[in-house]
Amino acid sequence: MRPHSSVLALGLSGGMAAAQATSLAQLCTVDYVAAALPVEDLGLAVTIDTSSVSVALTTNKTVSSGWYPSAVIDYCTVTFAYSHNGLNNDTVHVSYLVPSPDKFSNRYLSTGGGGLAINSGTQYTPSGIIVGAVAGITDGGFGSFNTQFDAAFLLANGTVNWQATYMFGYQAHHELATLGKQFTRNLFSIPADGKLYSYYQGCSEGGREGWSQAQRFADQFDGLVTGAPALRFSHLQTNHLSGGVLEELAGYSPPPCELEKIRNLTIAACDPLDGKVDGVVARTDLCKLQLDYDKAVGQPYYCAASSGGGFPGSGGATPAQNGTVTAKGVAIAKAFTEGLIDSKGRRIYLNPQPGSTFADARTAYTAATGTWTPAPLSLGGSWITRFLQLENKDNLDSLSGVTVDQLRDWMAEGMQKYQDSLQTTWPVLDDFQAAGSKILVLHGEADSSIPAGSSVHWYESVRQVMFGDLAYRDGTKALDDFFRLFIVPGAEHCGSNAAQPGAGWPSTTLQTVIDWVENGVAPATLNTTGSSISSVCRWPLRPLWSDRGAGFDCVFDQKSVDAWTYTFDAFKIPVY
Repeated sequence: MRPHSSVLALGLSGGMAAAQATSLAQLCTVDYVAAALPVEDLGLAVTIDTSSVSVALTTNKTVSSGWYPSAVIDYCTVTFAYSHNGLNNDTVHVSYLVPSPDKFSNRYLSTGGGGLAINSGTQYTPSGIIVGAVAGITDGGFGSFNTQFDAAFLLANGTVNWQATYMFGYQAHHELATLGKQFTRNLFSIPADGKLYSYYQGCSEGGREGWSQAQRFADQFDGLVTGAPALRFSHLQTNHLSGGVLEELAGYSPPPCELEKIRNLTIAACDPLDGKVDGVVARTDLCKLQLDYDKAVGQPYYCAASSGGGFPGSGGATPAQNGTVTAKGVAIAKAFTEGLIDSKGRRIYLNPQPGSTFADARTAYTAATGTWTPAPLSLGGSWITRFLQLENKDNLDSLSGVTVDQLRDWMAEGMQKYQDSLQTTWPVLDDFQAAGSKILVLHGEADSSIPAGSSVHWYESVRQVMFGDLAYRDGTKALDDFFRLFIVPGAEHCGSNAAQPGAGWPSTTLQTVIDWVENGVAPATLNTTGSSISSVCRWPLRPLWSDRGAGFDCVFDQKSVDAWTYTFDAFKIPVY
């Protein structure tokens, strides 16, 4: 591999600038890209493998996503590898989509992953091309763009790969952005004193990755869009086991169709509370305050047999389900919605809002016995087996004997072990604010994977830490200067919701944060693609319709704020 050389970099950059490409075809060659590689000393202690460069030209590509408007785009895919100086067997790959020179708008975009993947492939990168940005992804050094973090986490049973852990935690995205911004400057001959706007977009794990940068590298991005961020990593992953543990303790595992019926009845009961009957629960806070789950007892349900998947996703084949909602089923729904409470009556964590799918209470059918049993999500089970017990094992064998207090203790163990890498809950954002950076968070109100209350809790934690000396509305106004939260009514995890189809999803959030950064237009609301919901209110304001849905306003309601407020007093230190 070629060593660092700032002299070489200057020579290459000068030659490149003298023959600046005027078309995408001219730009999209190995030689042209190699001359623009970011070999400058950027403080990363890495060496770029100049022989690793590959390019691929794509034209007239039709792209469509809930995260950006449909478009036909042209781009060049540039991929290269680098290694960390002094580390053996270390190779990190990065890949950037590059727009045509005539479409480039002096912008760079990093994009994030999902689950335990550090990237989402081309799920978000077309968004960059649409706004004239170079858009990047990283493989984190895990082996390939399709290799997830869990595959690299253990060197052997009992031995953590801490390099991989810190790369997944925050360092890989820092390197992706640092290299990507300099590569963009070199490629398009932007001088050191010329402005290159830098942005980030990601959801779920990608949302956490965005916050990992904002909390550590204040001026790395001018603006970030972070959807449903997977903050409080240990709490979140362990909490995926909550429904199964509650079912084990109750001695009852509801058929998926029973839980589906309870969810649908909840949507029907709470839909009118926002002032508009449209199949969307836009005020789950009012739903929590007024819903009577017991009214569901005795209601009939039916679901046809399925060869796989089921509801809310049992995984295997399921028989036809025909019955009535039981008191035991309602008790599970109540306990799950309430969230985990330990044996001393202290709150451990929160769960999805009412009207959400009971995904973490999913059950599986055993044909041999004709019974339903808890089916813990592997994200929760593997968090315990692989990340806490350090065994290369994808899930717990069962939840038998696991108590709510055990879940609390597992959360605390992971919080301590990964506080500086994965937990991602540093609430002091003074440097971020001082840098003039902006961050927009959006979260589906019916998110069944990462509860919407998680983002509210994070917003309120930052407000209390930074502006706790101010009155509540003054504190939110101060926070609004650089951090805005939008709870999307009826939406699911990182997108629209088949159970509440009128809700839609905001598809132009990157454009919104660009307008905020470059033009000073701070978003008061977000537009969505929904047929029923057209505007999303900025927290702590909540939507309310009048005149049978004809009038709309974003209102402040203290009882609503209180319904979203949690104190996790089962832990001896603050959980932000």
